[in-house]
Amino acid sequence: MIQIYHNNRCTKSRQALQELENSGKAFEIIYYLETPLNKIQLSELIEKLQIKPLALIRKTEKIFIDHYKDKTLSDSEWIDVMVEYPILIERPIVVSGDKAVIARPTESINQILD
Repeated sequence: MIQIYHNNRCTKSRQALQELENSGKAFEIIYYLETPLNKIQLSELIEKLQIKPLALIRKTEKIFIDHYKDKTLSDSEWIDVMVEYPILIERPIVVSGDKAVIARPTESINQILD
């Protein structure tokens, strides 16, 4: 089943949700700020995205700027930071099977819907 890691306060996330609704495919909405991911779940998601953890971090968030922008951390430590502060996770993320994309731009969802 397709999943979307969604933040309803984010315009891009709402656009991705609309794109999924328009696709006619069944999907599950995961409100990751209300039900944060644990380290294993986040690690698996990063593996599906095929990126480094730092690439998933929103570097314009105040928490990042105030506490992490000048730090050099390991991949595992960056994952710990995102588990502690899920607001730092870039969104929206759409997962289908073993593939995932950060849906920016929204059309990138099409890469995994086929």
